[in-house]
Amino acid sequence: MGQEQQKRQQKQILWAYVMMFLTVFSIVPLVIAYVLAMRLTNIADIEVWLNSHALWIVRSLLIFLCIAVFAALWFIPLYFFVWDQQIWVTACTIAGVIFALVAWLYLLNAWLKGMIKFFQRKPVY
Repeated sequence: MGQEQQKRQQKQILWAYVMMFLTVFSIVPLVIAYVLAMRLTNIADIEVWLNSHALWIVRSLLIFLCIAVFAALWFIPLYFFVWDQQIWVTACTIAGVIFALVAWLYLLNAWLKGMIKFFQRKPVY
């Protein structure tokens, strides 16, 4: 494998990490980071540590998305005006906020762990 191709793959992983961080603020970078990382997982002659980073990004984004969807389900009772004064609706809202916080903290932790290993040029697990 040529040095140019390896540098291009490293830049693509770095951009995927940048988009992974921006996922904290919006959902659009999640799709971009996922596409960038999945494109690298299908390359046959990629180095092992770069492939592990691509798989780490994909895995982390999918787990984040599952936790975020689960957190969003807790906010459903807020849409019904009749239930607004019920105490269990407040409890569901608090649970949703906690799960949303867990989702974002998971994403930030995965991003930080991945970036540290990326700059050390080691595989991430």
